Amino acid sequence: MKTITTTEALEEFCTRAASYPYVTVDTEFLRERTYYSKLCLVQLAVPGEDDDEDAVLVDPLVEGLSLEPMYELFRNEDVVKVFHAARQDLEIFFVEADVFPTPLFDTQVAAMVCGFGDQVGYETLVRKIAKAQLDKSSRFTDWSRRPLTPAQKNYAIGDVTHLRVIYEWLSAELEKSGRAKWVKEELRVLTDPATYTIEPGEAWKRLKTRTNSGRFLAVARELARFREGYAQARNIPRNRVMKDDALLELASTKPRNMQELGRSRLLLREARKGEIAEGILAAVATGVDMPSDQMPKPQNGGKEKLQVNPALADLLRVLLKARCEQEKVAQKLIASAADLDALAAGKRDVAALKGWRAEVFGEDAVRLCDGKLALAAKGQHVKVIEV
Repeated sequence: MKTITTTEALEEFCTRAASYPYVTVDTEFLRERTYYSKLCLVQLAVPGEDDDEDAVLVDPLVEGLSLEPMYELFRNEDVVKVFHAARQDLEIFFVEADVFPTPLFDTQVAAMVCGFGDQVGYETLVRKIAKAQLDKSSRFTDWSRRPLTPAQKNYAIGDVTHLRVIYEWLSAELEKSGRAKWVKEELRVLTDPATYTIEPGEAWKRLKTRTNSGRFLAVARELARFREGYAQARNIPRNRVMKDDALLELASTKPRNMQELGRSRLLLREARKGEIAEGILAAVATGVDMPSDQMPKPQNGGKEKLQVNPALADLLRVLLKARCEQEKVAQKLIASAADLDALAAGKRDVAALKGWRAEVFGEDAVRLCDGKLALAAKGQHVKVIEV
């Protein structure tokens, strides 16, 4: 198979790809040792059966190779860019080049709309749609090492050659069902820069805390802000600065000097001195001295105050299951458990009541809550009855 190692060869392939209605795309990357993913390989394929010409590997680790021809193809509105589970791939391209492939098609999202279940895997679609088997032996190899083995190359190229068959099948199904707009609506979040931008000041919201203490949360927020900014600036994993359990321990003990910091049971050795230690102490001091009106509010505070009608929540779950079975669409794509609880508590500002979800489930969910619909069992199925 062809491996592209020069800008000229990449430009030649991308110019050719621009004459096709779609191109399939995948990446291989590493993230264990960096904050941002390290791009190690790009796979591209155009429609056709000659995989020696129609599918290529692009080696971004080769010195002097520019990916700009590929990014130019990504900007071409006449060519659909097809991915499976695109989020991590798109994050790489956004961070590397501030570009999103448009128009975009994600076969995982499309498969959920077409009734393949929640977050269906690529291997499942290859087996069910392309009627082929994947060699998974190279899935967890080190993609940054060179040279790549034949097994690695075969595995990588399979991620875009089978994708052509899957895309064409799913695309045809969506056209027949009239649900192409559903997928398009779902993909908007994937091309929103906010999806991939983590502000250090918001990083504390990822923490799992068991206390509602404003002072504890203030210190935790400042520690998370420091950790995120430090990790981003140096492109290292946040856990290399300090792990979550160490951060929460420090938010509890609130060390004010190096001696107190040294008593931490969970802090990494590298974090007990130098820039990290100084940053930790500064963050703790900021949190400890923070005025009460500037302290963060507990993340779960709103949920705890919901007056959920448990019986109604159970009925909504039954309705959701019935509607999704009827429409052959994944439940997770329509509404989460939190959405159902919010509806059962009288809330109406939930995603399940917007866009195409409202047509499939949301409108009936509100009518059920208002006593205008009833549910009845009929054999193995649930029947919706007008009241």
